[in-house]
Amino acid sequence: MKHIILSFATILLFLLQTPAFSQNFLNQTEKHTSTSIGIIIYSNDSETVWNALRLANFSKSEGDTVCVFLLGKGVEVEKLAEQNNDIKEQVNQLLDNGGKILGCGTCLQSRNNNEPKVCKFSSMKDLYDLIRKNKIVITF
Repeated sequence: MKHIILSFATILLFLLQTPAFSQNFLNQTEKHTSTSIGIIIYSNDSETVWNALRLANFSKSEGDTVCVFLLGKGVEVEKLAEQNNDIKEQVNQLLDNGGKILGCGTCLQSRNNNEPKVCKFSSMKDLYDLIRKNKIVITF
């Protein structure tokens, strides 16, 4: 029995000194710090939009600050939410949990949507600020 315990301790000691293993092992015990994430959605593909919003909601649940900017075809999210309950659910969850959704004003106007319900009418300055102020920026 002593031999088994000694062997196990030796293997564990060896593994902890291996950089890849020890780094992964130690990182699993540490809690990550929250961050700020900007998500730019420029697609009107239902699956892409749904996944972008899922990521936004997951990030919020992990304690991150999340701001979504709809650009180009992305401003059609409101129309997609009317047609797709999964997208509608993700949009509502994000807004209910304090996430922000901004929409390109020019893009909204070109689609005759002057009173968006899902997003806040925004400008290039707002997009610029999102890019500059968030630690992580992702596009979909």
